[in-house]
Amino acid sequence: MTVLFKLGWFFRRYWRHYVSAFTALLAIAGLIMVPPWITGRLVDAIAQQRLTLTLLLQYLGLLLALGIVVYGLRIVWRAKLYGASYYLAALLRRRIYDHLTLMAPQFFQQHRTGDLMARATNDVTAVEMTAGEAVLALVDGVLTGLVVLAVMMLVVSWKLTLLALLPWPVMGYFMWRFGHQMHSAFSEAQHQFSRLNDHTQESLSGIRLIKAYGRESHTLADYARVTAAVSRANLAVARIDAKYEPVIFVTVGSSFLLAVGGGAWWIHQGQLSVGELTAFTMYLGYLIWPMFAYGWTLNLLERGAAAHARIEELLQTAPQIEDNGTLGPPGSTALDVAIRRFAYPGTPAPALHNVHFSIAPGASLGIVGHTGSGKTTLIHLLLRLYADEQAKIHLDGQPLADYRLAALRRQFGLVPQDPFLFSLSIAENIALGRPEASLEQIRAAARQACIDADIQALPQGYQTPVGERGITLSGGQRQRIAIARALLLDPPILILDDALSAVDVQTEARILRHLRQTRKGRSNIIVCHRLSAVVAADEIIVLRHGEIDARGRHAELLTQDGWYAQMYRYQQIEWAIDNEQ
Repeated sequence: MTVLFKLGWFFRRYWRHYVSAFTALLAIAGLIMVPPWITGRLVDAIAQQRLTLTLLLQYLGLLLALGIVVYGLRIVWRAKLYGASYYLAALLRRRIYDHLTLMAPQFFQQHRTGDLMARATNDVTAVEMTAGEAVLALVDGVLTGLVVLAVMMLVVSWKLTLLALLPWPVMGYFMWRFGHQMHSAFSEAQHQFSRLNDHTQESLSGIRLIKAYGRESHTLADYARVTAAVSRANLAVARIDAKYEPVIFVTVGSSFLLAVGGGAWWIHQGQLSVGELTAFTMYLGYLIWPMFAYGWTLNLLERGAAAHARIEELLQTAPQIEDNGTLGPPGSTALDVAIRRFAYPGTPAPALHNVHFSIAPGASLGIVGHTGSGKTTLIHLLLRLYADEQAKIHLDGQPLADYRLAALRRQFGLVPQDPFLFSLSIAENIALGRPEASLEQIRAAARQACIDADIQALPQGYQTPVGERGITLSGGQRQRIAIARALLLDPPILILDDALSAVDVQTEARILRHLRQTRKGRSNIIVCHRLSAVVAADEIIVLRHGEIDARGRHAELLTQDGWYAQMYRYQQIEWAIDNEQ
């Protein structure tokens, strides 16, 4: 029942829906008491040989009218009650999605995608059923049960009613016991379903790699183990679920046995008529639903409680980056970076230390270094995906934390090494940040990214679907589409995080030339392994083990004969050999 109190905020918001539904249910509970009473009157009239056609037609007309009214009331409560539960599902899914958008990359490293999907789908559905079917079963079962019991005791026989209810306490005990078992079993089933989601999502995302390495049979065996665990967990839930109905049927059967036996005795004693016993057994039949409702309510409440706990665990995870800033867009893109020390949470070794540099508005900065030197970490700090008091970064003279996150990140256009493309058309992917852009504007950005000719060669051109994560395109095409997407936004600061690694040297040179021509007065940050991409940068910083090993322009770094000069000469030789071949 605690889950209903936890959903009190929702019931208060949509109280009109629930009051309308409960009013309709109460009216139905009262109206359905009439048919057994009419049946009892008819049985007594037949037994006493006083039934007339007029009386029969009157009763039949009354039953028809009752049926029509009850039909209309059932439509009302279904629309109101289930409608409210659908609103709850929509609200929870929106809350989950909004919350996930606030989380930093660290959160997604700790939570697998399949688990998050399970919480946003299966768990939300379980809570939705709590606010819908569970509330229905609880309220309708209670209302119907109370009205039926009142009529049985006041209209027919209170002694027969008490006799028929003797098996009920035993049923209540078993229902309570099954409910506790259901909570733990359903929690485990949801956990196993999350694992299945994880495995399925990961396998489908890496299907090319699985096929390339011939790991289909191994992956299938892993998948079989995961699905077997899901089946075992669901079977445990089904076993507990299966216990409810037999207990209810035994209780109902015992109640009928006691009612018929006791009723027959009281008829023999002249304390009860045949019609009254007939009506009583019909009323007792009406109690079957409240008994089922009791078991079903406990079942759904335990499922809902387990699911709600998983959702709350997710929603109560505080964002690592608080959006407490008040400033809007900056007036200048001047960046000042002073990182004394930065380490990822849970990692003792620093990823960056003693990193200091500035970028003037409209300048270009190259960031190079060996793998793991801290290049991408630095970009994450610029975008405020991570934050640390010892990593001070100022934009237009103000700390990044003083800006609203949305306003801050609109100043940057990031193109990562492995760009993400949605299952949309090429045009829709390029226009992701500017959905109102015209086709000509999209094509202009594509030409700057040297991808227009490739797109035009496709059968559907810019309307070509790219498939999931752009699976139908090559790595170089995906990178250039991502560059076009960033260029269409025309951000004040463009960041290419090794975004040219999958294109050839000639295409890279053309793209960089277009950037210099079209982005005058705007800042560019180019992170790369191929040093030819930063030759024209206003300043280049070389990172080594998380700190700046060297800095300067291209010509200056070549004279220092350090890592940069050695790597540049090596890459030039490599490029010359490739050209000869």
